[in-house]
Amino acid sequence: MRATALLLVTMFSVGAIAATSDAALNARLKKLDEELRCLVCQNQSLADSNAPLAQDLRREVRSLADAGKSDAQIKEFLVARYGDFVLYKPPVKGSTWLLWFGPFVLLAGGAVVWWSVSRRRTRPSRETPGAVDGAAVNEGVERARELLNDPRT
Repeated sequence: MRATALLLVTMFSVGAIAATSDAALNARLKKLDEELRCLVCQNQSLADSNAPLAQDLRREVRSLADAGKSDAQIKEFLVARYGDFVLYKPPVKGSTWLLWFGPFVLLAGGAVVWWSVSRRRTRPSRETPGAVDGAAVNEGVERARELLNDPRT
């Protein structure tokens, strides 16, 4: 009776340990799948994508994790095979500088263009359109009087 009870306790303990390690492995794989990009969809993580290539990559990640590889080793393997694009957060280096800072450069350039255009629109010009000096007005008035007083009409 004691042997049977001991055997049952051992079996349940091993089952509980296996379930715990499976849960930890699944959580680790889910985290990795969220950090890796689907190469087909390009805007989804491996966890979100249903593409056949994403399914293959998930299986590859699982087999590497089952083989005892660390998260860093799995990422290194995938980067060596597919490039930095497979990572959702690629490292900042010369080849990814434009990816990281390009949007900010474009935003700053747009702000400079907007500022210069708005400044030109609000700056008063040196010669205001329609402005006439006094001498020209006097000449026009005199010419109008001459035309009105012309005896030919």
